[in-house]
Amino acid sequence: MTYQSLNPFNGKLVESFADLGDPQLETKIATADACYQTWRHTSYAERAKIIAKAGEILHARADAFARIMTTEMGKRIGEARGEVEFSARIMAYYAKNAERFLAPVKLNPTNGEAHMESSPIGVIFCVEPWNFPYYQLARVAGPHLMAGNTMVVKHAGIVPQCAIAFEKLLIEAGAPVGLYTNLLISHDQSDTVVDDPRIKGVALTGSVGAGRSVASRAGKNLKVSSMELGGSDAFIVLEDADLDLTVPWAVWGRMYNTGQTCCAAKRFIVVESMADAFLEKFKAALGALEAGDPMDEKTTLGPLSTEQALVDLLKQVDGAVAHGAKVALGGKRVDRAGSFMTPTILTDIAKDNPAFREEFFGPVALFFRVKDEDEAIAIANDSDFGLGGSVWTKDVARGRRVASKVETGMMFINNIDWTDAELPFGGIKDSGYGRELGDMGIQQFVNKKLVRIHNAKAPA
Repeated sequence: MTYQSLNPFNGKLVESFADLGDPQLETKIATADACYQTWRHTSYAERAKIIAKAGEILHARADAFARIMTTEMGKRIGEARGEVEFSARIMAYYAKNAERFLAPVKLNPTNGEAHMESSPIGVIFCVEPWNFPYYQLARVAGPHLMAGNTMVVKHAGIVPQCAIAFEKLLIEAGAPVGLYTNLLISHDQSDTVVDDPRIKGVALTGSVGAGRSVASRAGKNLKVSSMELGGSDAFIVLEDADLDLTVPWAVWGRMYNTGQTCCAAKRFIVVESMADAFLEKFKAALGALEAGDPMDEKTTLGPLSTEQALVDLLKQVDGAVAHGAKVALGGKRVDRAGSFMTPTILTDIAKDNPAFREEFFGPVALFFRVKDEDEAIAIANDSDFGLGGSVWTKDVARGRRVASKVETGMMFINNIDWTDAELPFGGIKDSGYGRELGDMGIQQFVNKKLVRIHNAKAPA
């Protein structure tokens, strides 16, 4: 079956779910479209009651929602609760701010008067990944439902219980039938949904390959889309960095969610004078992490999401080594039950090594020594990806200068904290296009209509 809840900690199958049949899919799309015809005319206040209530439920039951996530994809329970709470904040944020974000904007033409107004466009199809099972849903549901659209959502095959739980959450919060619809569908059926004329926009978070496929299909149908794809974020350490601040962030940045984060720190680019000290501290900190039950608060290293993810990552490391990289730490699976991998550091990665350009979606850090700031920026920019990145220095003005020169959608100075609903999230190059969260996130799937008033005679 396409949808299976399989616990990566012990390999046990929890539950399987059958795909929707085509007649059921048709009914759900029709219902979403019918709901849109009334939802689009509801007031922001009416919408906000439902979206805010969903956030309140997430907050009140954070542990229960988190446990489903930990069971399905192995996220450590503390991190899982944090994700649920962040999702709750996103829902509250858009319930509070949507009307202000989409208020008419006055323009100042040479003659007459004019304004821009925002209106919903219809049913939005969202394709979401497994690594943040609730956050990914909240960051599309919060803005796009508050904007007056309705949604049909294909979640990842390994987190069906999370997908079902989020749909039930909206229903409990008072959502009308068809406002938010979870679709347990195949990839072929997903293509059918993109092609359906009732679908007016497509949002995807996932791999570069998935993005190319879905964006191409949306483009052929002349439908607006947003793509949040992979990343290989640079973590630039300059010679005046405070290692007591920097190294703990390096560990968090690489190991949060067992490294399965698109905007994780993945390429550690350190100037020569700091390289040995940083690498020594980084190795010690990663080496101290211990694999265990992700439901146990004391566990510091969780499993990867699936056994296949582990196997693929190990092959990727082996390929990097075969092309000349060296393993400074780890590089193996943990000798115990479950899909665990040792935290890994690869060094001596030449530009002709495939690893130089690849994304490592798991606990593998790529380490680069550079002679100075300019070389650090050059390495950071020599990437097919452009999602996020960070720079570490005691000189904030210098940090701003470096941040401006790195070609990416997001840059952080002396932190990598993206967990704020106010901050737009997204990238460039193979990391995709469009933005989610913040004011920009709600603008993606609305019609920006110009209205002009000008009492003038027609040109002669």
